[in-house]
Amino acid sequence: MLLAGDVGGTKTRLAVFDPEKGPRAPLFDSTFPSAAYPSLEALVAGFLAGIDVPVERASLGVPGPVVDGRAEITNLPWVVDEGQMRQTLGLDSVSLLNDLVATAYAIPFLEPGDLYTLNEGRRDPRGVIAVIAPGTGLGEGFLTWDGDRYQPHPSEGGHASFGPTSAIEVGLLRYLMERFGHVSYERVASGMGLPNIYDYLKESGYAEEPSWLAERLGGARDRAPVIVEAALDRERPCELCTATLDLFVSILGNEAANLALKVLATGGVYLAGGIPPRILPALTTGRFLRAFLSKGRFADLMARIPLHVVLHPAVALLGAAYHGFQHG
Repeated sequence: MLLAGDVGGTKTRLAVFDPEKGPRAPLFDSTFPSAAYPSLEALVAGFLAGIDVPVERASLGVPGPVVDGRAEITNLPWVVDEGQMRQTLGLDSVSLLNDLVATAYAIPFLEPGDLYTLNEGRRDPRGVIAVIAPGTGLGEGFLTWDGDRYQPHPSEGGHASFGPTSAIEVGLLRYLMERFGHVSYERVASGMGLPNIYDYLKESGYAEEPSWLAERLGGARDRAPVIVEAALDRERPCELCTATLDLFVSILGNEAANLALKVLATGGVYLAGGIPPRILPALTTGRFLRAFLSKGRFADLMARIPLHVVLHPAVALLGAAYHGFQHG
């Protein structure tokens, strides 16, 4: 039996899989508040104590880089080590992989119902696949064909320097440089990016902040969902939030295209992470695709690249399970 996990700073989802039934049919599946546990070992031990089947191995996607089988979990005081987990939990093997790499492992196995297609393109069946995942941060990765199957590769491309493509984006860059010094794409194309864009548009006088919105934002621990909800509210549209989301979508489209060009992603670009499914109406207006195609002499090449939004709600868990079965 295989234990697979999607470990996050807020919540951790664990599931047990039977090799004969495969990664889409977990025998047990539970979600836990990560911060309620002193360590990942303690969380996993509690989960395993509540199930009645023996588990021999584990494959766990974790936020942050994995170096020599060891990872410091982003936004949690956890340090995880494969050898220590194996010994503490009595497992035959433990594999840690970056959460974006875990997502990438699932991409070749996604079904039509797991995806929303923004651009059909002309897919090269052995071409490089790019994955860009805006969530709390901005994850990026890619997959290459090795002659037998696709192999995922990690990247920290989300921390590359933000390159503005319009006058309003130049103003955003200047605004954020005063606050942060270095401005990465993660600062503008992720969950942390939405409030940054909002603050810039508000402080630059683009539009007034409604009093009802100011009240909601003031009481929110995470402002990004409030901004998105207000931007997509057709009954009470908010000009400031709509402009924020529009700018976010354009920047994300441009960075998805940057990644596609750098790895020559003729196998397609996949938008994963928590944000794309939530803002699907904004991604389907054509703004994202226009930004993606806006690459001058390479516009024709970009038009041939398939673009998909990943809708599967547990793609990183699914990928961790596929990794476990491939490397077990």
